Amino acid sequence: MLLKTFGWSFAVTALGLVAAVFYGGWTAFGVVAILSILEISLSFDNAVINAGILKKMSAFWQKIFLTIGVLIAVFGMRLVFPVVIVAVSAQLGPIEAVDLALTDKDRYQELVTDAHPAIAAFGGMFLLMIFLDFLFEDRDIKWLGWLERPLAKLGKVDMLSVCIALIVLLISAMTFATHAHQHGGTHVDKAETVLLAGIAGLITYLIVGGLSGFFEDKLEEEEEREHEAEEAAARSGKPKSAVAIAGKAAFFMFLYLEVLDASFSFDGVIGAFAVTNDIVLMALGLGIGAMYVRSLTVYLVRQGTLDDYVYLEHGAHYAIGALAVILLITIQYQISELITGLIGVVLIGASFWSSVRRNKRLAEAEGPGNSEKAEVSSGV
Repeated sequence: MLLKTFGWSFAVTALGLVAAVFYGGWTAFGVVAILSILEISLSFDNAVINAGILKKMSAFWQKIFLTIGVLIAVFGMRLVFPVVIVAVSAQLGPIEAVDLALTDKDRYQELVTDAHPAIAAFGGMFLLMIFLDFLFEDRDIKWLGWLERPLAKLGKVDMLSVCIALIVLLISAMTFATHAHQHGGTHVDKAETVLLAGIAGLITYLIVGGLSGFFEDKLEEEEEREHEAEEAAARSGKPKSAVAIAGKAAFFMFLYLEVLDASFSFDGVIGAFAVTNDIVLMALGLGIGAMYVRSLTVYLVRQGTLDDYVYLEHGAHYAIGALAVILLITIQYQISELITGLIGVVLIGASFWSSVRRNKRLAEAEGPGNSEKAEVSSGV
């Protein structure tokens, strides 16, 4: 079971590390290994949330997610996105940006350093919106009830998460402007850059959220139609239409999953810039990490982990919130990637431990607890 699920990840790890040694020796080997671990630790929340969607999909579509989905995640977000960041910030063409990344790494590092406030503001706002929308949603399952109950009531106010995010962005931009002014005012224009990049991150989230909502609504419609078609097929003996609709519904679910997966890739890519500015090592390390995240997603689904440990999704979203705050702080201060990764691991670990304790209480309660468990699990 373990080898079947993680087999491709092990193979890609071996190939990636060998390629790193040939490319840059044992130093490159170490950098790729660190990046792989960084990607896995930062993206565990990604795997947990993906698993919540993937568990509804058939084995065929899970395979599609592990093949075509990997190509989109590795080559699209882990290889193309870092180049796009530099190309946009330095106003270069994509070919020039790639050439610069491969031939003039010092200049590339300067451009990445200059672009960091914009990257941090964009990624921080995007992830902050994911966290706030989760926090203000009224859910049946509550991990930190003392915090989540009042926030769920506040969440009934329209556009509250957008307003809070914009306030946080304004504070970040003003703080950065003050900091720059104290150092001679040579980089005052960076405050405007932070503001514009943050707004771009917010707009991107709203677009992605809109697309995700569209796919989700479409999926629900298709599921209703599928149910009606199955009932009609049972009466008439024609199951073909039900199969076609099921395939269409699964396709929309796959698109929805890819949109979400791309959105969670920002943290790993942005975090990788703190480790290396070598685009080849970045692609190798993040690519290996992305494979493990996908294998882990499928493993969580097949083991039924999310149904058994219902607070994991909460811990993942709190980790996203922490990462958003850290990114915004790095506009002005440097923070070790070790701290970033550990915060995520600690929050998800705490949510896992809370889930274990909850399961023990339900098991001790026997009959009534089992019905409660089934009811709560169905609400995830």
